[in-house]
Amino acid sequence: MSGARSDREPLRPLCPRVGHGRLRASRATSVRALDFAGTSLLVASWFLLGASACAGAQQAVAGATAPAGAARPVPQPRGDIAALQRTLDSLASAHRGIVGYAVTNLETGEHIDRRGDETFPTASLIKVPILVTLYDQVEQGKIALDDPLTVIGIDHVPGSGTLQFMHSGLQITVADAAWLMTTISDNTATNLLLDKIPMRRVWEKMEALGLPHTKVHSRTFQRFTSVAMDSSARYGLGVTTPNEMARLFGMLAEGKAVGPRADSAMLVILEGNEDEQLLQRYLDGVRAAHKTGADDQVRTECSLWYLPARVVGCVLTKENVDRRWVLDNEPQLLMARMGEAMVNSWLVPDHGTPP
Repeated sequence: MSGARSDREPLRPLCPRVGHGRLRASRATSVRALDFAGTSLLVASWFLLGASACAGAQQAVAGATAPAGAARPVPQPRGDIAALQRTLDSLASAHRGIVGYAVTNLETGEHIDRRGDETFPTASLIKVPILVTLYDQVEQGKIALDDPLTVIGIDHVPGSGTLQFMHSGLQITVADAAWLMTTISDNTATNLLLDKIPMRRVWEKMEALGLPHTKVHSRTFQRFTSVAMDSSARYGLGVTTPNEMARLFGMLAEGKAVGPRADSAMLVILEGNEDEQLLQRYLDGVRAAHKTGADDQVRTECSLWYLPARVVGCVLTKENVDRRWVLDNEPQLLMARMGEAMVNSWLVPDHGTPP
């Protein structure tokens, strides 16, 4: 987020788990590439070759899987939606802070929420609408994923990400920046993309999707660039509601955010997200396309889980009393328990492999 402190989600390996096969670019491949290129700019090359390898894996998975919205066999959902709501409400009521959530079974249309239409700060969760708008511009032929971006010193901003540590003059592509923005929440990469996509364009795209409260306000760590200063002062980097973010993830799953192929490509990127400290914390092995966000008083995440039914779960928190930057702070433990409750409502008894 812009302001004194922003998303400080921990740095994680650049090459994340991709798709259900959990593809990873191997260290050996990166080393061979480095040997070929020479050892100058060793650190920069390591990270960026990792990003390129991941992008290649992304493209391979996107090409090998059916697009979002493709026909699926009708599953047999097992969720007890009323019991789930009681559990989530109990957790939220006990929390020292404000909690909103939205949960939707995409197969049956069942939906529950708490403060579902209330506005919340997004922190880095707003990077999903930026990603969607980027792919919409690519679909229209206004931007190409292989367009070059030059990273200069003035672009470097703190918080999450690795580009801030790279040398001035480094060249990456739009696809690289999208991958970094989404998988490790790179703030510098986000700003580079916002140089290509006017912030008001993100507003227009979200409004066209029926999400009028979902807005990005400024570049990360640069509130002076805000296009809505009053809202920026109140919410920080971006704003949304639990229901709107859940609907956006639902549209991605159904191939209706941009289009089937583009939405499938974005879901592959979202599956590469390496931050598993919130909703995913107790869900080892459960396939998910998700994005998190964090600021001093804020923790957010929205996830599409591939269970016996496809389930979207979003939890947004604000005004958290516990503002420590530690793994076991109160909002993070809350969200871990909420994610566990959501997934356990639809998992089959033997916890079989997701489809």
